Amino acid sequence: MTKQASDPVFLKISQDPFAKWMGIELQELRPGYSRVAMTLAPYMVNFHGIPHGGAIFSLADAAFAAAGNSHGQKAVALSMTINYLAATSPGVRLVAEAEELRKGNRSGFYQITVRTEGGDLIATCQAVVHRKSESLVEK
Repeated sequence: MTKQASDPVFLKISQDPFAKWMGIELQELRPGYSRVAMTLAPYMVNFHGIPHGGAIFSLADAAFAAAGNSHGQKAVALSMTINYLAATSPGVRLVAEAEELRKGNRSGFYQITVRTEGGDLIATCQAVVHRKSESLVEK
């Protein structure tokens, strides 16, 4: 079931200060899955004039964090690996989707893809979370 903007877990994740500062928007959240999007701003380029890998990584990480915490249990990153497959340009809107491959009691494994809005694959990531015992939101 997709979580709505009024859902406490969706609301908590969508208010992440760093993601908001980067212009990352939470578009969809359901248990074990998230989709986020961001438009690459001109100030996000590196000295080659193309979007900095850190900006793309941040988008992937936001999708990972959302999916990892989507069950309402606090989860923190243990590791994340990214492969950059294609360059893109400032002004392009990117969409990152994170999918849970396995949910354990204390860990979770995720696959994240970053694509242009048009569907071109920009990066793939693999990531692992550690699940804490606390709830993400107060009940």
